[in-house]
Amino acid sequence: MAFVTGALVSSPVWTYQMLRTGKWRTDWPARFGRCHRAPCNRRPTIQIHAVSVGEVNAIQRLVRELERQTNWNVVVSATTNTGVARARELFEPAHRVVRYPFDLSPAVGRFLDAVHPDLVALVELEIWPNFIEACRRRRIPVSVINGRLSSRSFSRYRLVRPLVRPMFSGLTTAAVQSDRYGQRFAELGVPADRVRCVDSMKWDMAPQAGEVVDAATLGRALGIDTDRPVIVAGSTGPGEERLLIDSCPRDAQLVLVPRKPERFEQVARLDSGIVRRRDHPDGTARTPDPRTRLFLIDTMGELLKAYALADVAIVGRSFVGLFGSNVLEPIALGKPTIVGPHHEDFADTVEALRDGDGIVVTDRPGAAADQLLRDRPRSDALSAAGLEVIRAHQGATQRHVELLKELMPVELEKSKRTREQESMKSERSRMEAR
Repeated sequence: MAFVTGALVSSPVWTYQMLRTGKWRTDWPARFGRCHRAPCNRRPTIQIHAVSVGEVNAIQRLVRELERQTNWNVVVSATTNTGVARARELFEPAHRVVRYPFDLSPAVGRFLDAVHPDLVALVELEIWPNFIEACRRRRIPVSVINGRLSSRSFSRYRLVRPLVRPMFSGLTTAAVQSDRYGQRFAELGVPADRVRCVDSMKWDMAPQAGEVVDAATLGRALGIDTDRPVIVAGSTGPGEERLLIDSCPRDAQLVLVPRKPERFEQVARLDSGIVRRRDHPDGTARTPDPRTRLFLIDTMGELLKAYALADVAIVGRSFVGLFGSNVLEPIALGKPTIVGPHHEDFADTVEALRDGDGIVVTDRPGAAADQLLRDRPRSDALSAAGLEVIRAHQGATQRHVELLKELMPVELEKSKRTREQESMKSERSRMEAR
C-alpha cells in the first residue's frame, strides 16, 4: 500500500521524466510481470537482479563462474531499458534475460510464476517490500550480493526504519562490500549473523589492457593526434564538461564521454569545434587537425576504448555533487586517474586507492591533469600503485559463488531426483533389452 501511495504522489515527476527522456518506450507488459515462462527442466534456477548497466556489467564474471562451477539455470533480470539491453548483449542466448516488474503484488506474483527461481540474488541494493514478502511466502531465499548502502541511501532508509525493517529482516543474507556497509544493513534490520563482508566484485571486473579492442580505430576515426597528450573524461555529468573544457591544458586533447545519452546534444553545443563520434561511425581514419582539441563520444559502449586512448583519465559525476562513477576501469587499464571530491557512492573504492597512492582526488581536474602530463615519473608511479591496489582486493566473485552455493536450497534435492530418474531410465532400458 505504501508503494502504491508513493507512486501516485510522485507520478507527475516520474511521468514527466519518462516523457522527457523517451523512457516511456518500454516493455509495459513485462513491467507488470508478464514474461515467458521458464523452460521445464530439473536444474536449480537462480535469478540475479541487476538494476541498470552498471550492475549488469558488475555481474559478468559472477555469471561466468556460476556457468562454469554449477549446473544452474541463470536468469538475469534488469529494470531499466539500458540495463535490459546490456544484459541481452552480454548473456543471451546462453542465459535468459527478463524485465524486473513493478513492485505490485499481482505483477510480482506473475513474474515469480514465470521465472520460478529457487534463489534470488539482488545486486548492491534493490529490495522491494512486495517482492521480498512474495519470496518469503514461497520460501525462496533472497540475498543481497555485492551489497552497498551509501550514506545518502542509509539516511533515507533510517528515517522510515519501522517501515523498511520487515523488508531488510526478510533477507536471507546480505553479502556486502565493506564492514561499514554491513553495519548499515544490520541497523536497518538484517540480523547480524546474516551479514557477510566479502568485498566488491567490481575489483574482479576491472578490465585488462589486452581485453579492450578497437581503441586505436576509435582514435583514428575521430582524428586524435597520438603525438599530442590525450585526456579522457568519462561518465561526466551536468556542469562538468564546461569545467573540464575551460580548465584543460591548452596543448592537450580532451575527449568527453557523458554518462547519459540524453545529454549528448547538450554537450555538443558547448563548443562549435567539438568533433563528434556519431559523425564518423564507420571507423574511416580522419586526418588529425592541430586546431582540434575537443572530442565527444556520443555513442554507447565505447567508454573503455576511450580510456585506452588516454594519457590521463578523469572520472566524472564527482565534481558537481553527483556521487561519483566507477574509477576502476581507467586504473585497471594502467591510466593515471583523477576523481573529484564528490564520490560518495564509491567512497570505499576511492579510499582504498587513495590509501595506496593509486588515485588523485582533487577539485581542480585541469591543473592535476597538467601536472601528471608534465611529471612522467609521478604519472607512472600512480598507475603502478593503482594496479597493485586492484590486485590486492580481487577475489570477491569466488566468495560470492561459494555463498550462493550454500544458499541454493534445492540443488541437492533436484540433483538427487535427476539421478534417480536417470537410474530408473537406465533400469527400464536394461529390462527392455532383455
